[in-house]
Amino acid sequence: MNEIQRRFSELCKLGGRPKGGPARGKVQDLLKDGGERLNRLAFDETREAIDDHPDSDPWHVCFTVGLAWGHLARLEKPFISKAVNYLGSGDPLQLDEASKFCLERGPGPLRASLAGAKNLFETVRLPIELPDSLDQIDRAQQRWLGKITGPNRPRYIGSWNATAMFMVATFAQPKLAQTMRKNDFMLPPGGPITLALAKLHRSHTISAIPAGGDMDDDGWEPGVLYENNALMAELIPGPANLNMIDLHSGLYLLGTNHSQADSWIS
Repeated sequence: MNEIQRRFSELCKLGGRPKGGPARGKVQDLLKDGGERLNRLAFDETREAIDDHPDSDPWHVCFTVGLAWGHLARLEKPFISKAVNYLGSGDPLQLDEASKFCLERGPGPLRASLAGAKNLFETVRLPIELPDSLDQIDRAQQRWLGKITGPNRPRYIGSWNATAMFMVATFAQPKLAQTMRKNDFMLPPGGPITLALAKLHRSHTISAIPAGGDMDDDGWEPGVLYENNALMAELIPGPANLNMIDLHSGLYLLGTNHSQADSWIS
């Protein structure tokens, strides 16, 4: 268990809600604290990746960082460079090299994610520069999602890989990220986020169990994105002054089983 999970367990033991479970405000404060601390690292990682590739398509950089945050690859500079080069050129040698940076799920999911993204980047028109408003990010995401809702969805472009790139785009603009206080666009709900939402439902903190699975190679429906983002948004109202980006990162810490999670917020 990481620090956020230990503190959540303590809040559950203390109780504070009529139906049982931790006090809502305490949970919000915990998620805000964890999210803000994790995001200090995430903002730096994103800005460094963007700055290291000034001549590359920034969307390619954001997709690559999102892959690593989704725990498909090691977030290392050589990986980012080779993945970005592949997305820009289609060079199979760059894809081979990028796939060597896989984590425990192996090279197959990483390779399929990059190949699927390359196909999408060739068919979806996105702004040349990262949008500087949440509304523009939403419009870009809708174009992207419009290409992957049919039967020809590339493998591994599921709930995380379909949405993480747009979240990372806000990490390149910290002031913009802090203004997101509702579902301006869809944040990725898979993996640790789904597990965290399930914990919060069991503790009577949110209204329903999360929908869908937690793996990007599962079948999925766009409705799952909207259902789970609506559950996340339930946690925003209140005195904690949460924004969706800090909340999402706090949920990630609450749901992850990564052994090094404590080091991310130390």
